[in-house]
Amino acid sequence: MRRCAAARVRIPQPLPSSAAVTRAPTRRNYSVHVQQQKKPLAPHPQTLQAGDAYFNAQDPPKPVARPDPYKLVAPQLQELRETLLNLLGSSHPSLTEIAKYYFLHPSKQLRPLLVLLFSQATNGLGSGWHMKKWAAECEGAGGRAEELDRPLTRADVLNDWNPNMPDHTASFQSSFSLRPPRPAHLPPSPPPIPPALGVPTVASPLTLLPTQIRLAQIVEMIHVASLLHDDVIDKSPLRRGAASAPAAFGNKLSVLAGDFLLGRTSAALSRLGENEVVELIASVIANLVEGEILQLKSVHADALGIPGLSPSVGQDNWNIYLQKTYLKTASLMAKGARAAVVLGGCKEGEIWKEVAYAYGRNVGIAFQLVDDILDYEAGDVTLGKPGGADLLLGLATGPALFAWEEHPELGPLIKRKFEKPGDVELARDLVRRSSGVERTRELARAHADKAREVLAVLPESEAKGALEALTERVVKRTS
Repeated sequence: MRRCAAARVRIPQPLPSSAAVTRAPTRRNYSVHVQQQKKPLAPHPQTLQAGDAYFNAQDPPKPVARPDPYKLVAPQLQELRETLLNLLGSSHPSLTEIAKYYFLHPSKQLRPLLVLLFSQATNGLGSGWHMKKWAAECEGAGGRAEELDRPLTRADVLNDWNPNMPDHTASFQSSFSLRPPRPAHLPPSPPPIPPALGVPTVASPLTLLPTQIRLAQIVEMIHVASLLHDDVIDKSPLRRGAASAPAAFGNKLSVLAGDFLLGRTSAALSRLGENEVVELIASVIANLVEGEILQLKSVHADALGIPGLSPSVGQDNWNIYLQKTYLKTASLMAKGARAAVVLGGCKEGEIWKEVAYAYGRNVGIAFQLVDDILDYEAGDVTLGKPGGADLLLGLATGPALFAWEEHPELGPLIKRKFEKPGDVELARDLVRRSSGVERTRELARAHADKAREVLAVLPESEAKGALEALTERVVKRTS
């Protein structure tokens, strides 16, 4: 067996179970608007004290200046965007064109940004980091960039022809003959585990593994696949400041392109070599479908013969709204961030992947709450998609639900999905005359504050500072 030299990295000492960072955080429910009325938001997140087990040192660590999240990983974002297009080639040129369509327009790239930043903020902390770094450096271990493009199955069996990755497929002009199996691949022997060296430290300089960069591409491909399907369902004419895919190519090709993207992401996912990551991302795809069904249920309940929104504003309607927000938006961010930390060697029982999930879930919900605000405040040019689209679709989001409490006459409009002439205009006026927008922003700020708070257990680094800065940017954004 080949043996690759062990990567020279420091291996963190696992924290004792009684360490402060492993305590389960108290559950706090930010999804109920009543809490906002009873308790003002804390101006600053709770921080660990110098005497806590994690910071067992003379002085507490000094916070670093918060860098711009996008500037910190700008080269990597640009590279992954360019190389991502290589994954989308098809034997059908029209399918290739539509699969690439949304990637050719400017986008926020928030989901891959979260993957890259959490990778940098936690690489070196997990007890399996030395093995992940070794796999990324040792030929044949499966973690090098070029190895992630190699299929696990013979090309003539896959028959997945990509002109950007030329390979051999089976001919269909003759019957398929039995072929001898190819020789088994003998992976190199892993290095010995170095001795533990104390408190875990972030890899320096900040490091990204090829598997984590590929994961960033995968989450963006899943996001774009969901946009293709959403724009068909919602009959949206605009996306990212240009004609939507259904408007440009038609509904059938848009649906097929979304399915094609999900197929390519599934193949890429299988080559990352982590079952937990496969499970996390596969569940995201299921969540996206469940979220869309929940939205259809709230809008078309009568036609489907199922219960819809409650006749009065209350906890049930808020639960449906926030559950849909998690399933359609926050799930991909939360599980993508968690998967990135797993790819960095975090094992079960270590706090780092719990931080990633809690942060991603809270930031994702905050992001969507602000998106719902912008549907009332911004125009088509600013959003890159139609303003007021939610009301036109019959959706009552956070601002409308809050406004319903102050203006009961909004209830009948919501119940009939703003179908009558003038309903949309009246609803927008009632929302603007209420405190619905500001209360929704407060709810978003509560989730963003919680996201920043959970970062306290991470060691100081530029990536952590960028994640902290991102919580503020998400709430203050105007597009």
